[in-house]
Amino acid sequence: MMQRLVDDLPWPLGRELLRLMRVDRPIGTWLVLWPSLWVLVAAGGGSPDWGLVMIFVTGAFVMRSAGCVANDIADRKFDPHVERTRDRPLAAGRVTLRVAIVLLLVLLLVALLLATMLNLLTIGLCFAGAFLAVSYPYTKRFIDLPQLYLGIAFGWGTVIAWAAATNGLQWSVLPFFLATVVWTTGYDTLYGLVDRDDDLKIGVRSTAILFGDRVIQAVALLYGLTLVMLFIGGIAVEASPGFFLVLMVVQGHFTWQIWRVRHGDREQAFKMFLSNQWVGMIVFIGLGLR
Repeated sequence: MMQRLVDDLPWPLGRELLRLMRVDRPIGTWLVLWPSLWVLVAAGGGSPDWGLVMIFVTGAFVMRSAGCVANDIADRKFDPHVERTRDRPLAAGRVTLRVAIVLLLVLLLVALLLATMLNLLTIGLCFAGAFLAVSYPYTKRFIDLPQLYLGIAFGWGTVIAWAAATNGLQWSVLPFFLATVVWTTGYDTLYGLVDRDDDLKIGVRSTAILFGDRVIQAVALLYGLTLVMLFIGGIAVEASPGFFLVLMVVQGHFTWQIWRVRHGDREQAFKMFLSNQWVGMIVFIGLGLR
């Protein structure tokens, strides 16, 4: 639906800017958003502050968009050589580098304005989160675990959300942070399988390359750790018994994902990556059960 709306936009530059922000592919916004919503509902005892929810929904969209623009700026010399990314606006030359930089600065300014609606502790944490989001694209050149760094960037949203909801930081947020880190590392490894052949040619690093022939087993382990961390998080926030039953549904979903990608098929890996938006929603619903 979003892709069709963007494609039908009559203003060419606006259409390309929205594509640069990946507005036509909202999966990333959902994956950024769900962990923050987990924490907002957990900190609120099953009933979040809906004003904060609106701020974080908007913030997830803005920061995910900023991260995509920063990624394409960083990868502008790599993307033309990768099948999946060669038609992106910056890589294809439909948007200039200067315009992309201006767009990134505007998005970061909007994110800063949103942060000013929160308490001082949260504002400070937002600056750290912005650094993680903008610096992530460069990790693919220097470390073999860029997906782990992305997990930390996404997980930082749980820390920000907890600080916003409680005006403090308690140990109860740690399991949700760690759950997001390993979950993100797992599903983004599946995403990395799609580009693994091209990444090997151009020298981009990823866990899909690092784990080699055991990549599916590695994803299964990461998903298992996600369940463990969510279980501990549920205990920490005194979640209802319904939440722990919901985790069994999540376990079933993870098992289904691993079964579908057991042969390393690129198309299946991408589909299973996309399906993680439902994992985020299921956990959110479980934490809201009281």
